[in-house]
Amino acid sequence: MLLDLSRISKTYQSKGHDVQALDDVSLSIDSGEFVAVRGPSGCGKTTLLLVAGGLLAPDGGTVTIESRDPYGMPANERAQFRGSTIGFVFQQFHLVPYLSVLENVLAPAMATGLNGAKDQALELISHFGLEHRMHHIPGQLSTGERQRTALARAMLNNPKVLLADEPTGNLDRDNADAVLGFMDEFVKGGGAVLLVTHDDNAAARAGRTETIQDGRLMRDPSTIAE
Repeated sequence: MLLDLSRISKTYQSKGHDVQALDDVSLSIDSGEFVAVRGPSGCGKTTLLLVAGGLLAPDGGTVTIESRDPYGMPANERAQFRGSTIGFVFQQFHLVPYLSVLENVLAPAMATGLNGAKDQALELISHFGLEHRMHHIPGQLSTGERQRTALARAMLNNPKVLLADEPTGNLDRDNADAVLGFMDEFVKGGGAVLLVTHDDNAAARAGRTETIQDGRLMRDPSTIAE
């Protein structure tokens, strides 16, 4: 199994009270799978993605990626492992505002030292139709171009799994369809996608859909074979 979450729990403190963000959540994803997790804002979707990506340690349960526990690694090793295995795409893009498209796409190579990173970045920029924007900064890009830049950056290190947090939330339908099409392509090439979204159209692109409510994960009845 490429990514396995087993009985994950996570609690936050808010105004002196415990808030259970994740409650006994288990989820597994293998290569070639596109899995969507649906749910309203504040239900635990983003926390689930951060835990799955090695960015937020759970209070209980285990996370394994390619049978390795990222939270059992020293911080430096975990960052390197995460950078070479996982790509992240966020609704707000998280591009560095003073770097060009090319420099933003190349940013992950700073952590992993990927050989041939510039050639790979140029290939991705071409693939995502950004050649004419390569030397522009994010403030000079359209919303769709920013998300495509973020997706190119996520793909630089040839990750095994792509974690996407509401990646179509700020996009019009055409740009959303383009981004989801790129994710379909990634899955067909043997990658895995875990998408968290409240958008039914985005979730419909997945091969499997889960629903999260009050920190608990439930299989969507529409995806269960009779």
